[in-house]
Amino acid sequence: MPWYRKLHWKIIIGLIAGLVYGVMAAAFGWGKFTADWITPWGTIFLNLLKLIAIPLVLGSLVTGVASLSDLSRLSRIGGKTIGIYVTTTAIAVTIGLLMVNLIEPGHSVPEQTRAALQEQYSSAAGSGDQAANVVRERGPLQMIVDIVPTNFFDSASDNRNMLQVVFVAVLFGIGLIQLPTDKSKPLLDVFDALSHAVIRLVDLIMLMAPLGVFALLAGTITSVTGDDPSQVLQLLGALGFYMLTVILGLLIHVGLTYGALLKFWTPLTFKNFYSGIAPAQLVAFSTSSSGATLPVTMERCEEKLGASEEISSFVLPLGATINMDGTALYQAVAAVFIAQTLGMDLSLAQQLTIVMTAVLASIGTPAVPGAGIIMLVIILEAVNVPAEGIALILGVDRILDMLRTTCNVTGDATVCTVVAHSEGQLMSVDLSEEKDHISRR
Repeated sequence: MPWYRKLHWKIIIGLIAGLVYGVMAAAFGWGKFTADWITPWGTIFLNLLKLIAIPLVLGSLVTGVASLSDLSRLSRIGGKTIGIYVTTTAIAVTIGLLMVNLIEPGHSVPEQTRAALQEQYSSAAGSGDQAANVVRERGPLQMIVDIVPTNFFDSASDNRNMLQVVFVAVLFGIGLIQLPTDKSKPLLDVFDALSHAVIRLVDLIMLMAPLGVFALLAGTITSVTGDDPSQVLQLLGALGFYMLTVILGLLIHVGLTYGALLKFWTPLTFKNFYSGIAPAQLVAFSTSSSGATLPVTMERCEEKLGASEEISSFVLPLGATINMDGTALYQAVAAVFIAQTLGMDLSLAQQLTIVMTAVLASIGTPAVPGAGIIMLVIILEAVNVPAEGIALILGVDRILDMLRTTCNVTGDATVCTVVAHSEGQLMSVDLSEEKDHISRR
């Protein structure tokens, strides 16, 4: 098969075309045309992915938990998964703090630029602070309370409540384990058919991926720059060291942390892993939502990386809700950057507070675009840094959101392969061809 017919290359072509078009649209004043005729196709693609996320999690997770056959096995796999997720998140935050203290990007922002950024994004910073107030006023156990819904149908109506859906699916799967086989099989067949049908829908939706990525990236560029491309250059110039710090931190985490997991705890080569997961990474980059990318991640892990459905259906939905390594790393860098810019020196105790707060906050961060900003306000308050300082970074947040979501999805897939291999459920697959209708179920 020619290289240009493979899915990840099609998406890359769409991404580059969107980048080129976005710059041209800003230069020639095509912002309104782009918003009216281009961006909606990206929205449609994103909505299609969100549409099937809840049915996929429900069907696959219920089937996956019920197939574990006993609670001790569920406890073992769940313990491994959560343990690795929390550990990698703590490592990510530590890497972020090391990078921001080494590079010190906050000291490179001129006073005039600092004042201009605060004035330009002050209203957006205020809205983020208001949203954070709601989170801040909750009790210490409110996060656990929020996981347990009062009405499942309300939870299933909003992708922001994915953790509640995961809880209900796991609970339902545990209930099915307790039933005799003749009683549970009819209902399990329904959930199994649902997950199979949704995976097939992923194949159809991904036919639109190159167009969707093109439209999403074009819309992102025009929304950031308006009709003046010089704005984005000025913004990137002023915050260049901050962005560089975040990007280097993400690259180090992906290369070293995930690389070590793949090298020592799976038989996969880096080439096979990244060839298999590339389409999911590109969708994550363009949508900035690990929740919306979940259907693609599950399909690639099962059909291209060899993870069993039993493992992927448990590990990946859980990862999309609690494994936010990229987000946690960004929050650590952003918090110290803002403190540096405002002339504040954070003590070791305060930076350790950032580690703990960022790890816990990442667990409760919704898998949707921009949610990390709300959690960042909480972290800033925890170390007594003025929350208004987020105005300094909001201009480039969308760009970094795309990158940290890619890191999040890469981490989900890495942990999935590690857990699958540890359970003897990682099969060898052929990545030499893009096969549209492979099913190992």
